[in-house]
Amino acid sequence: MRRLLLLSLLAMPLLVPSGPTRAESGPIQVQQVWSRAAPQGRVGVLYMTVTDSGAPDQLVAVSTPVAEKAELHESVAEGGVMKMRPVAAAPVETGKPLVLKPGGYHVMLMGLRRTLKEGDEFPVTIRFAHAGPISVTAHVAKAGAAAAPAEMGRGNGTMSH
Repeated sequence: MRRLLLLSLLAMPLLVPSGPTRAESGPIQVQQVWSRAAPQGRVGVLYMTVTDSGAPDQLVAVSTPVAEKAELHESVAEGGVMKMRPVAAAPVETGKPLVLKPGGYHVMLMGLRRTLKEGDEFPVTIRFAHAGPISVTAHVAKAGAAAAPAEMGRGNGTMSH
């Protein structure tokens, strides 16, 4: 009996799908994940495109080991002045990409633990209300960049869930 139990426990990891295998079969895709170069101890920023082919969801949190804190923010015009404010979530609608970009939704990386240099990469975990967490790699563009680094080929910084 013990032998059967031991064999069953050893076989379990073979029966449970791993994260990336499961992630590739789901409706949420995260692409073009990028940041700008920024010095250690300062504030950085993170952008991406999220698409959903399933039920509507919400992007609710982001974390990365390169920053003490990551907050979802939105830039809005109030009285002719652009302002930035934290938001609890961003809607991910079926068939309508959520684009985090300069001047719109974005993630503020507060208290950078290391300098983000052009050409660097770093891990990011993006959490959704229903789909759960997705791990991706962010690519660092030059300081002040308005778009993702040119060397980000199709598929770089991409993960689906």
